Amino acid sequence: MRVRHPFLQLATYAVTLASLSCVAGAQGYPTRPITMVVPFAAGGPVDTYARILSERMRASLGQPVLVENVAGAGGSTGVGRVARANPDGYTIVIGIWSTHVANGAVYNLSYDLLNDFEPIALHASSPQVIVARKILPVEDLKGLIAWLKANPDKATSGTAGAGSPQHVFGSFFQTITGTRFQFAHYRSGAQAMQDLLADQIDLMIDSQTVSLPQARAGKIKAFAVTNKTRSVVAPEIPTVDEAGLPGFHFSVWNATWAPKGTPKSIVEKLNSAVVEALADATVRGRLMDFGQEIFPRDRQTPQALHEFQKAEIEKWWPVIKAAGIKAE
Repeated sequence: MRVRHPFLQLATYAVTLASLSCVAGAQGYPTRPITMVVPFAAGGPVDTYARILSERMRASLGQPVLVENVAGAGGSTGVGRVARANPDGYTIVIGIWSTHVANGAVYNLSYDLLNDFEPIALHASSPQVIVARKILPVEDLKGLIAWLKANPDKATSGTAGAGSPQHVFGSFFQTITGTRFQFAHYRSGAQAMQDLLADQIDLMIDSQTVSLPQARAGKIKAFAVTNKTRSVVAPEIPTVDEAGLPGFHFSVWNATWAPKGTPKSIVEKLNSAVVEALADATVRGRLMDFGQEIFPRDRQTPQALHEFQKAEIEKWWPVIKAAGIKAE
């Protein structure tokens, strides 16, 4: 009869016990508050969005979802914290296009954007708006492009920092239109907008959240939204296709992820909580007011998020690298 070594028996028992503990933890999840890391400062668009979402997720999960702001390095500090967190479902991150696509080409990250996280759900997106200062002598997008071509390197476009959506999309705009202008990097899109209102810079490609109130007040000019169809929150603004720049499509989207190795059953519970929140009429109304367009239900799955993020990386990394964009 074969006798197993006591040490091997003990090791096997320990592994079995750990596995059973993990399964039991997943089945009872959640038993305490969950932390949702926002990789930007409090009070900004991502923070506001996260608080709307987390408030409704509590009803589904039966536990509070606490927002923790971990800002720095274009969002990579907060995302890195979640990459290193225990994969137990109690620490998740809400990220956007810049943190989970662009940052991989802009920064030397200590984590892998696709392989060090478990996708939870794709939420919503916000097409960007091409805007200019009120006194710029143009009235539409074609006029803006013509003016920029006639005045190479004289105009300035505002951004929320090197590698930000405004910077990447602005560089893409130059490539597509054959125009040249300078970039003025600010700490936030809101600060850049203040200088646009003050006629200190000439144009921006910015979020609906920041741009629409100013455009509707007549303080800036809005030429087009970067979408295939007109925005549900700003149907009065033409699409880029209608305005004369067909195919110039992109948006800043948001989603949630957990650390790699988080049990599938926990990911499923978190996904269900997000999906229920996005289906809630009150949440949908608040997000629409916030300039967000919610993805269809069949695109709110973990698999859909993974595939979409991968496609976005494959699309934008070559653009970013070709433009030589790096964190300052």
